[in-house]
Parts: sequence; structure tokens; C-alpha cells
Amino acid sequence: MKNKKEFNIILAGIGGQGIITLTQVLAEAALIEKLDVKTSELHGLSQRGGSVETHVRFGKEIHSPLIRQGGASLIISLEAQEALKAYYYGTKTKTQFLVNDFIKPILDAKKSFSSKGISRELKKFSKKTIFIPASKIAKEKLGNEVLTGIYLLGYAVFKKLIPLKPNSILKAIKKVVPEKYFELNKKAFELAKKL
Repeated sequence: MKNKKEFNIILAGIGGQGIITLTQVLAEAALIEKLDVKTSELHGLSQRGGSVETHVRFGKEIHSPLIRQGGASLIISLEAQEALKAYYYGTKTKTQFLVNDFIKPILDAKKSFSSKGISRELKKFSKKTIFIPASKIAKEKLGNEVLTGIYLLGYAVFKKLIPLKPNSILKAIKKVVPEKYFELNKKAFELAKKL
């Protein structure tokens, strides 16, 4: 890791997308690399498809699990609209967004969002915004949208958006996910290297 001082990640999405598992994988990978790590999660209605947001902070010495306003290095959003809620933590000069190009319709919403509209809005708060149709790729190439998060995590690591080694992430996946799902998760993680 170039700057071992600290790296701050927000993971945002909706219940059932595996945000808590991704948080555990990132924390475990940071520990494997002998870094101090703190996590925090906010998931009120997550089991009913509601918002889920976690904070992952790692570095030489981390004192708090929460990321301050404007303190995110990277925001990974598994649902595009959830990225709009997380931008509070971003800054134009520091934060990168990695967004799954997937929108879950909101019942009775007075206004609907498009990926282009969300991207335009995020660019006001970010030095780099990347949209990837990760849900579509996971469904087509792996047969399961649940692997979207691991696929995005692979993309972030292989494109050096996260200063952790791919091998550390794979070891963490092996430790966190049930053994019978490891090979499928490994395939999802490594598939991102080809993009």
C-alpha cells in the first residue's frame, strides 16, 4: 500500500446484495496484510430490500470505524441510486466511485433516476466515476447476480482502486464464504481481471 496512513471505503447497496460479506472480505484482506482495520455497518431494513451501507477503514493506525464527511477514498455501490446517498462521504479531489449499473425501481416514487442522470450527479462530487453492468455480467457469465459484489471487488483490486493485493482478497474470500461457494466466488473475482 503506497500510503499506509489510511484508506476509506463505503460499500452501499440494498438488502440481499452481500454488502456485509464484502465488508468482512475487505476487513479480512486488510488483516492478512497486517493493517489495522475498523468496520461499521448501517442496515435498518436490509432484509426487506432497504438500504445497506458499511464503512471499511484500514491503514497503519485507525482509531474510528466511521468515515467522516468527504473522507471516502472509494465508494462501491451495488445499486446505482444508493451511490447518491453515499456521495456525502466523497470529495471532488479524492473520491472514486465504482457503481453497478443496476437500478431497483422504487415503489410509488415521484421521480425515477437513470444511470446517466446518476452518473452526471456523481461527477460533481468525484474525481472518477466508473459504471459497470456488473449484475448483468454476473448473471450472464456466472449464472447468479449474488456474485455481483465479488465481481466489483475484483474489478476494484485489479484496477488498483483498492490498495490491497489480489492474493490477500482471495485468501479472505476463502476464509469468509462457505467452502462450497469458494470456487464460484473465485471465478467471479478473477472474471473482473478480463474487463
